[in-house]
Amino acid sequence: MTAKSTAPQGYYAASSETPAPRATLRGDAQADVCVIGGGFTGLTAALHLARAGARVILLESETVGFAASGRNGGQIHTGHRMSQPDLERWLGPIHAHDLWNLCEESKALVRAQAAALAPEANLKDGLIIAAHDLTALRELGEEAEYLNKHYNYADARMMSADETKLLIGATYHGGKLDKGGGHLHPLRYARGLARAAEAAGATIFEHSRARRVETSGGKNVVQGKNGKVTADFVLLATDAFSAEIAPQLAPYIAHVESFVSATAPLPPDLNAQILPTDAAVADTRHVLDYYRKSDDGRLLFAGRESYWSVPTDIAPIVRSRMLQVFPMLKSVPTEYAWSGTVGITVTRLPHFGRLSPRVLFAHGYSGQGVALTSIGGKLMAEAALGNSERFDVMARVPAKKFPGGPWLRKPLVAAALFAFKIADAF
Repeated sequence: MTAKSTAPQGYYAASSETPAPRATLRGDAQADVCVIGGGFTGLTAALHLARAGARVILLESETVGFAASGRNGGQIHTGHRMSQPDLERWLGPIHAHDLWNLCEESKALVRAQAAALAPEANLKDGLIIAAHDLTALRELGEEAEYLNKHYNYADARMMSADETKLLIGATYHGGKLDKGGGHLHPLRYARGLARAAEAAGATIFEHSRARRVETSGGKNVVQGKNGKVTADFVLLATDAFSAEIAPQLAPYIAHVESFVSATAPLPPDLNAQILPTDAAVADTRHVLDYYRKSDDGRLLFAGRESYWSVPTDIAPIVRSRMLQVFPMLKSVPTEYAWSGTVGITVTRLPHFGRLSPRVLFAHGYSGQGVALTSIGGKLMAEAALGNSERFDVMARVPAKKFPGGPWLRKPLVAAALFAFKIADAF
């Protein structure tokens, strides 16, 4: 069964009101801060800067929320992809605790911004991490106990296989219910952030791709096709596509194409059986399945990845995996399917830093960007306003290069990720 829509954001676009088109940058413009990228990071940065009184211009190459911020699974996760004990061993307990505090703030920030600026994003609490094997179940339990004991995190609890099946409607070895996690409609959230940023005084130009950043006369100049922006600060918030503007970042970022689908609205009996509490789910595989229900009772299911190109027909690829988890959905058609490019790092932690004293970047959220992008944007805004202390908590995380040069890097990354996919089968 194939999807009925080819909109880049799939079901998210079909279930959202289309905003009025925005102007394209033409000619020369001046700003205190030029933000490049109209996703969660850039929009949150523009919002906080404009509220602080800065003159802000945001350049988006397509439309607000066009790329990953408008296509992702919508899931809000706790912490980073690396566990807190591992972070403590690597960075030391003080730095690890600072990172944890930023992660907790990120979830609170998303909830606050969604409630005030995008209630139509319909943020819901609850995220289940489902264990695909007994080793993963044991590690989930150890993590929950450690966070409770050392970080006073009491929002997560372990579940038996029976309770997990009851709350999901599918069979796993058990799971962790995290009430601090959640999910939302990402495209509606992005568009709500954009409206709020403009209301605060920011100017957003769409279809205005930034080509490069230059320095002239002590100012930063962002060059576009039909115009340029001269600004004191430039914030590069283009995640997976950062190297298109700053080639020196290419060794630190890899691309993964993630696939998402949406079924037709579930029949009443299946709607009551599958995710009855409306929690979102992510499993513990390296190439994970993650899914949730939409406001109108569809199953939004993401699974499988590509490291080279996007196939012409995504729906069957995701559907085959979905039916392994929920075989009872065989008669329910898939109505939408789409893909998005995810930026990942070697460490699976975001990569923050400076290209020059007044040109900052943040990228590589590695699949946990719904929460972390928002705090990323806020930290970039703080740094541009003169307080870089919290931005530097992220920037001090050592970045690691992917192996290989320009020609070998992509094949080597693909081979490594493919090996993880094979490991998931055992």
